[in-house]
Amino acid sequence: MPQRESAMRSSILFSLAIATSVLAISPAFARMVVLSATLDGRQQVPPVETTGKGAAEISYDTATRQLDWTVTYSGLSGPAIAAHFHGPAGPGENAAPVVPFKPPLASPVSGSATLTEEQGRELLDGKLYVNIHTAAHKDGEIRGQVTKDPL
Repeated sequence: MPQRESAMRSSILFSLAIATSVLAISPAFARMVVLSATLDGRQQVPPVETTGKGAAEISYDTATRQLDWTVTYSGLSGPAIAAHFHGPAGPGENAAPVVPFKPPLASPVSGSATLTEEQGRELLDGKLYVNIHTAAHKDGEIRGQVTKDPL
């Protein structure tokens, strides 16, 4: 019997060691994803005639689901009155705002938010877009679909 107990104890210890190793390395599976968007009036639905343009630099931590962004823009018809991530929607589709930008909205505007699991999936699937609104274009003057940067 002692040999059997020893074998069981070894088996249990081996299982615990494996479980501990898996838990210890699981954060390694989390990763920082770099995304971006190029904003212009042509991407608005319907398109907007504007000299406005912009760019968004975005990062997303898949472990914490933290989204960070910096958006620069110029040439708008007036000051930005609102800006957000909208979704879920692909190019040519409209959707409701899901992550608002906090004032001040003057370029460059930076921020961060924690996404829900669903919003994180939508972001990584290319279903969120950045939209900047002005008084002259309340539905948005410039827009850019968020895409993963190539490796």
